[in-house]
Amino acid sequence: MSSPTPAAPETVHLALVQMACAESKEANVARTLTRVAQAAERGAHIVCLQELFATHYPCQSEDHARFDWAEPVPGPTHDRLQRAAAELGVVIISSLFERRAAGLYHNTAVVFDADGTSLGRYRKMHIPDDPLYYEKFYFTPGDLGFRCFATRFGRVGVGVCWDQWFPEAARLMALQGAEILCYPTAIGWLPGEKDQYGESQLAAWETAMRAHAIANGLFVAAVNRVGTEGQLAFWGSSFVSDPYGNVLARASRTDDDVLIVACSRALVDTARTHWPFLRDRRIDAYQDLTRRFLD
Repeated sequence: MSSPTPAAPETVHLALVQMACAESKEANVARTLTRVAQAAERGAHIVCLQELFATHYPCQSEDHARFDWAEPVPGPTHDRLQRAAAELGVVIISSLFERRAAGLYHNTAVVFDADGTSLGRYRKMHIPDDPLYYEKFYFTPGDLGFRCFATRFGRVGVGVCWDQWFPEAARLMALQGAEILCYPTAIGWLPGEKDQYGESQLAAWETAMRAHAIANGLFVAAVNRVGTEGQLAFWGSSFVSDPYGNVLARASRTDDDVLIVACSRALVDTARTHWPFLRDRRIDAYQDLTRRFLD
């Protein structure tokens, strides 16, 4: 594991801002900034926002008008978050609908350090195409790789929603020294599925990320939205898992919440020492992972 950031405290307080979104971008951004300030007042060091927090989730249908929801990065929402990080002295992990160029859009996370410095961006790599999640219509797959950001309060890897299901992504961020993985998320139930499949779907979502925490010896956080938008009922349940897969805290399935969780950075070293999965990896035998399928 890479050397820890020198100024980082032993215990990092991680905040997840879970919200229902309104139709107004201004209302969503203003409410989010209020919640970030509340988290800072409660001692948060790192604040992670949900996926595409500034608007309703845009991808339930293929609608060219929704490209107007996108912004350049840097841009107005980016700049407001950057100022908030500097004023409040917190790291902010944001999720933005990025307009990179005409006809070129990304689902992008930007990480601001506690002095407002932009540490860089991560563009969502895995782009789903499922009923009511027509993201391939909107987003170009990321071209920056999987990234870990050295913040004032520790090393943080960032993925976005669909990325959270892929063990390869989590492992590559861990290999860069990540102590915490944060996944801004927008996931919920499709019409007619909740009664029959709802509990198993939610359990699978959580289990996949708890497994990443165990396999990589780090903290994993997922921050989801709540409320009903169109046909989707977002299931909230934002949570943080420790390196042993224990859920340290879990938010409501239905209500707005600001979850603040203490994460001991020393536990990362302890877990990786006693469960030395990184030590025992057979890096000489994994070449076939770069193939689509072993025919």
